Amino acid sequence: MKVPFLDLSLQHRALREPALAALAATYDATRFCLGKDVEEFEKAFGATLGYPRVLGMNSGTSPLHIGCMLAGFGPGDEVIAPPFTFISTVWGVTYVGAKPRFVDVEEGTFNLDPAKIEAAITPRTKGIIVVHLFGQPARMDEIMAIARQHRLFVIEDCAQAVGANYRGRPVGLFGDLGTFSFYPTKNLGGCGEGGALVAQNEELFVRARHIRVHGSDRRYYHDIVGGNFRMDGFQGALLNVKLPHLARWTARRREIAGRYLAGIKLADVRLPDQPDYGQSVFHQFTIRHPRRDALREHLTRHEVGTDLIYPVPLHLQKCYANLGFGPGSFPVAEAAAKTCVSLPIFPELTDAQVDHVIASVNAF
Repeated sequence: MKVPFLDLSLQHRALREPALAALAATYDATRFCLGKDVEEFEKAFGATLGYPRVLGMNSGTSPLHIGCMLAGFGPGDEVIAPPFTFISTVWGVTYVGAKPRFVDVEEGTFNLDPAKIEAAITPRTKGIIVVHLFGQPARMDEIMAIARQHRLFVIEDCAQAVGANYRGRPVGLFGDLGTFSFYPTKNLGGCGEGGALVAQNEELFVRARHIRVHGSDRRYYHDIVGGNFRMDGFQGALLNVKLPHLARWTARRREIAGRYLAGIKLADVRLPDQPDYGQSVFHQFTIRHPRRDALREHLTRHEVGTDLIYPVPLHLQKCYANLGFGPGSFPVAEAAAKTCVSLPIFPELTDAQVDHVIASVNAF
């Protein structure tokens, strides 16, 4: 039995007719940059998931960039972030001239470890970027308590956590703003690039809206320096088709994860922690094993697809060598990078395929 790590064609094949109809309507109406489709998606996304203000954007990186602009980060500033994440988490910090100040992650969730934040705070520290990695919410109570004490601006990177909640509230509403990605492989993915910013504070939201369109609220009048971060109409139209299915897809991801958690019995494997303070949406199901590479080769022989997310932590990437963090700086993140392997977890997997993955892991 073959089990791909991810097969996007299954989802897109099932939605082909309504998706093409939505694209045709957008095409015929020439709604190409922002417009009705994006506005409808912003309203529906907010209403469905519980966000009072939503801005659709052209990628998941853009709201992180805008967040750093809104926070006022700049040269000489430091922004705390985890080193075990996708690199776009900290691109915005670099774009505005500030520096990432990495803080190690927790063993069981791979999220920012609140117990290690205080030691990293200096007079130059201006903010924290919290990542809800693999769909598992981070410890927002502890993190926000530290942020309030030190008056730090908090950005929640929810790129992998659409639909996740912390103590019954959606992620993205605890910090100053939240950011999302609709890259095709995400739990809610478009057919190209896309993202969103959410904020409770109206003033921040209005400023973000201006920045999104060249710093302008009226055409040809530019009150602030902005950029071009607009979501295109085709992505808005496609996401409108997909959004009503998100709850069902999320339920299936949780069902698959439950089967993995109950069924995988391999010695020395570490399954992801499931803290009671948050409900994951399982963008990834990532396990750890001391013989990770051999396990992965074994799964390949059994025709089970896997991926390494992420094989190199950010502090060891060449682009951040100038920050001076060498091997051993963040041991939990480095150990995770060496021992993690992600298993297939997408809604279209059959029970038989899930059982094959479990049996293949246990047979190692």
